[in-house]
Amino acid sequence: MSASRIVVCPHCHRPNRVPEVRLAEQGRCGHCQSLLFDGAPVVLTGASFEQHVGRSEVPIVIDFWAPWCGPCRAMAPAFAQAARQLEPDFRLAKINTEDEQALAARFGIRSIPTLMIFRGGREVARQSGAMDVAGIVRWARSSG
Repeated sequence: MSASRIVVCPHCHRPNRVPEVRLAEQGRCGHCQSLLFDGAPVVLTGASFEQHVGRSEVPIVIDFWAPWCGPCRAMAPAFAQAARQLEPDFRLAKINTEDEQALAARFGIRSIPTLMIFRGGREVARQSGAMDVAGIVRWARSSG
């Protein structure tokens, strides 16, 4: 029997068990039939955060940002492009700190943008400040 991983759907936020050898294929959610990896960051809320960070067996890179933040807006296209390069080895997600103030407080977010990597439900790396695509990909692969 081959090894598998739990992958949380970016659309319905339900867990799916996927054989590791099939992670790079265009797999679909067993619940909503959406692509499990679509090359775009997932927008997380307080409720979906627990599903993705706590249940997924794929490391997740989260961008804590705000709509009024110039560097956050400038980094957004690079973060989206990094999602296309890093999936399915990583899931990329965004949390709007204005809408999700409790999550920002929980993780002590003092400056934005702040990127965090979670693996197995635990924070394993943190980086503040805007980065380009190459910097995001390099940091994620070396830290996560």
